[in-house]
Amino acid sequence: MGLPLEGLRVVDFSRVLAGPHCAQTLLELGADVIKVEPPRGDLSRFAFPRTGEVSGYYAQQNSGKRNVSIDLNVAAAREVALRLCDSADVIVENFRPGTLASFGLDYASVAARNPRVVYASISGYGQTGPWRGRMAYAPTVQAESGLTATTATHHGHADGRLRGDSLSHADVYSGLQAAIAILAALHHREQTGEGQYVDVAMAAVMLAINERVHVDLSNVDLGAERPILGATDHPFFTSPEGTVFVSPMSLVGSLTFPFYLAAMRRPDLADDPRFATPELRLEHLAELHALVQTWILTFDDMASLDAQLDEAKIATGRLRGIREFAETEWARSWPATRRVPDRSGGDITVPGRPWHFSLDTAPPAPRVPALQGEHNEEVLAALGYSAAEVDHLRTQGALVQPGREIPPPEGQAEVTGGALPPVTTRTR
Repeated sequence: MGLPLEGLRVVDFSRVLAGPHCAQTLLELGADVIKVEPPRGDLSRFAFPRTGEVSGYYAQQNSGKRNVSIDLNVAAAREVALRLCDSADVIVENFRPGTLASFGLDYASVAARNPRVVYASISGYGQTGPWRGRMAYAPTVQAESGLTATTATHHGHADGRLRGDSLSHADVYSGLQAAIAILAALHHREQTGEGQYVDVAMAAVMLAINERVHVDLSNVDLGAERPILGATDHPFFTSPEGTVFVSPMSLVGSLTFPFYLAAMRRPDLADDPRFATPELRLEHLAELHALVQTWILTFDDMASLDAQLDEAKIATGRLRGIREFAETEWARSWPATRRVPDRSGGDITVPGRPWHFSLDTAPPAPRVPALQGEHNEEVLAALGYSAAEVDHLRTQGALVQPGREIPPPEGQAEVTGGALPPVTTRTR
């Protein structure tokens, strides 16, 4: 037996990150994913580092997808897209709301021909409502939905500068939530035969994945008390060998401070007037941290320290860079990374699968990042187009040929957002 979604076809109209990550997740679960790319290409092809048509960014989100490149401004290309949608179990798109409707590729048009299809749209603020038409990228949605403010409050900004985050949480989480919703809709279809439309709003996703929303929406003033366990306040320490590690347990919080007392065998510190309340522990945090750090350095090595911390239910995590982590024994044994070809004789290292299925005993299939339009003939032939019809589409400019020189995007900075503005020139 293979992967769970083998036999399902996904048509991926999406660009850059949220949509491609959703479709890539379905691919890793076994689906056949056909990416439909416009003439100028997915903007992620131009990210750095890159070799020729293949950037690391593009490879990470699209390796293994078959690629059809068409110009939807040509009427014949729109018929190709519709016939492709006729064959789809799932469609994924992350344009601004209304964009695909201008080409007759909205859910209503597609479902009239293929009522069993599950059609997912990922946008910043959903397909309806007052913010429907707003452009949306991860940093803007994260700012609107509270994540940036929470990060600023947590870390502070003593120099007066607000700081964002180096990762596009709103895009990646929205892609994963879209994949979850698609799987639920597929289950419903299995039970009833009905397809349906899935509307995913990045802003709603950012609330759904935020474990402290209940705190920020309450009227409770906790003072110096920590509202949750790990993510609010996790101290860093230096190990006996001189490496830096983190503990998920706050030194300030009333729920977690006793864990350190148990690990250190120091119940007397509970009666120390400097540490009697969260406010006092925060006021004397440097002294409390120094006490724990001094205790840590009494151990011969991290292994013996870890044993005592584990007994007190305190986990530790060494501070590592991505490269160091990828070279660990654990990462190699999982495996946490894999290599895909860069189509120029080299390779690109990308993440491996985050799960294993007990019934899937075959080694993972090779994942190759496709060149733009690489599978035009293959896919169109499977849709019933003859060689002569494919040639005619090519002469009409409906198909974009693989291996051509792709002009760089005009007037667009590189972005990592989820709901891209229209790549084509038509508007609704």
